[in-house]
Amino acid sequence: MAARVLSVNVGAARSGILRSRRTGIDKRPVASITVSDPGPKGVGASGVAGDAVVNTRHHGGTTQAVYAVAREELDWWSVDTGTDLGPGAFGENVTTAGLDVDSAVVGEQWRIGGSVVLAVTAPRVPCATFAAHMQVPGWVKAFTRRARTGAYLAVLQPGTIRPDDTIEVVWRPGHGITLPMVFRAWMGDRDLARTVLDSGALPAREQQELAAKLAKWAAAGSRTS
Repeated sequence: MAARVLSVNVGAARSGILRSRRTGIDKRPVASITVSDPGPKGVGASGVAGDAVVNTRHHGGTTQAVYAVAREELDWWSVDTGTDLGPGAFGENVTTAGLDVDSAVVGEQWRIGGSVVLAVTAPRVPCATFAAHMQVPGWVKAFTRRARTGAYLAVLQPGTIRPDDTIEVVWRPGHGITLPMVFRAWMGDRDLARTVLDSGALPAREQQELAAKLAKWAAAGSRTS
């Protein structure tokens, strides 16, 4: 089966998931989405028109313009949690079918529907908002163990995405750094963090953030040795 878009999803900012603030994580299927580069994190929000990103310090911006999750991964979690997880359940903008999102190499490019081009930038890191939305005990730890996070994407060529649009991987860099590798590095694997940093695969902001985490880990280790 050719890789395709199964669903496109947007969310409005609403309260009730977190006590202290609103969030746009609750996304629902729509007929189509229009995607474009929203600008840098902290300035831009979602790359999807009409989609809410409330916490722009940690979410949104160029390297998190669009979020994609494989339907097959939602199916796995549906069985594991005993919950019927529909499209948008992880707060994703694009639910794919027939595409192993979590084997993606950082920097690879997807052409969707013949015109839109997106680039894989980073894995999704679970947070308190995600846990509150899922309402599964121990969600962050379980998601971290699974380490199949879906893909954040930058918009290289804007346009409209619809269900049943084909997805084609049109370019893949040769460094071999996959989303699960970056995720494990981010979550504390120091050797893998060095490998990821040495590859230069990450966008500049993410490269700097991972380097800062590694330096912090190194400093903490030296104080306890």
